[in-house]
Formats: sequence, structure tokens, C-alpha cells
Amino acid sequence: MLRSELILRLSEERPEVRPREVERIVDVILDDIAAALEAGDRVELRGFGAFSVRKRDARAGRNPRTGQSVSVEQKFVPFFKAGKELRARLNNGEDPEDR
Repeated sequence: MLRSELILRLSEERPEVRPREVERIVDVILDDIAAALEAGDRVELRGFGAFSVRKRDARAGRNPRTGQSVSVEQKFVPFFKAGKELRARLNNGEDPEDR
């Protein structure tokens, strides 16, 4: 689902809220999640999942075209772990991690 499709769907479900307002709400939510991650915080949405930041250490990599060794600097990447309810919803009501 694209951001624009999300806004359209939410606008259809809540006709009393103007599409511009729905777009602003979606922007605020996504901006707040991004800002929290940028600050190194964890964002947890119960039943849906948790967003966090993981550190990838510097390492030696390879240029796939030439095979030459290259240095890859340390970086931080976003990480998402699905919540129990979301995992169960995707697996016919059973959480695969409960086994």
C-alpha cells in the first residue's frame, strides 16, 4: 500500500474528516516515528509491532562488478519487528513464535 492509498482509504472510512486533514495526520504520525528513530528511541505500536534502530558495524565488502575489496563504513538502519497480534493475523490466527 502506498502512502497516497492509505490516505485515500482513511478518507473513505472517515468521510467527516477532509482528505487534507487525513493527509496531515498521516504526515504527523510518520514524521514523529522518524524523529523518534532519529533520536535513537524505540517506537512500539501494541499489536502491530516495534520500530527501532540497529547499528551495523564497519566491515570489508566487495564491489560486485569488479570483485575488488571496499571498506563499508558503520551505519544505522531502521528495523521492524512485527507484534504478536500482527504475526497471528498473517498466519491464520496462530503466532509462529509460540511453537
